[in-house]
Amino acid sequence: MTELEYKFTYDLLFKMIFTKYVKLLKSLVATLINIPLDSIEQFEIRNAEIPPETLGDKFCRLDINMVVNGQRVDLEVQVDNAGDFPERSLYYWAREYSTALQVGDSYSDLPKAIVISIVSFTMFNDYDGFHSEFHALEVSRHTQLTDKFCLHYFELPKLPVENLSKTDRLSLWLALFKAKTEEDLKQIEALEVEEMQEAIQAYKTVTVTPEFKEVARLRKLARHNEASALRNAKKNNSIEIAKNLLADGDSIEKVVRMTGLTRKEVEELCLK
Repeated sequence: MTELEYKFTYDLLFKMIFTKYVKLLKSLVATLINIPLDSIEQFEIRNAEIPPETLGDKFCRLDINMVVNGQRVDLEVQVDNAGDFPERSLYYWAREYSTALQVGDSYSDLPKAIVISIVSFTMFNDYDGFHSEFHALEVSRHTQLTDKFCLHYFELPKLPVENLSKTDRLSLWLALFKAKTEEDLKQIEALEVEEMQEAIQAYKTVTVTPEFKEVARLRKLARHNEASALRNAKKNNSIEIAKNLLADGDSIEKVVRMTGLTRKEVEELCLK
């Protein structure tokens, strides 16, 4: 098995592919929210740019924000589970919904806001399906409060990819995002679905461009610098704690145990 250097779930690659190949993005979105592709009359990407200066920001979010037939639609991929993803996606929905109100408009003019999340981890252990769709419903009657709230989650670990069908476009699209090896992509290509072949070709094209390689390098460097800064901050904090413990007369053994510093590091502090 040949591991893919970059997967479709790499947010930087995801954004570059689908903002450059708008036809593919339009089809992907139509499939994810289950509407006919030919029903889309308005399709606008609102944040196609990737400002290099933001790549090191720990809050950098490479989502794709769109207007689809007057609706606000936000699409993102998420690999890491920090344990707060439902709250995070709800926050993104609230931001999309609240910022759509123009000066002079009434609240009834607010458009429907849809947040679509493709995630590489399991979110709902009580449900075997890979797609969950949430709306604002009354808990007993299931009466819908408004049709302007919608959250979609697609959990890739739950997606079965053993017997992909060329007619199941949703599973095919998600299989691309789940693909981890060259063989996984070849399995999808072998089905000879034109759209999937176009997506894989777009992937191959983008990943060898100087533009992608440079931005990926900057992102990697920024993440490395961030990790180094965090390690240094943690180390400095441990040193301060060690100094206080030594000042209180604690033994070197206890200071090592309490701070995670090495014995040599603690002994050097004793000499200062």
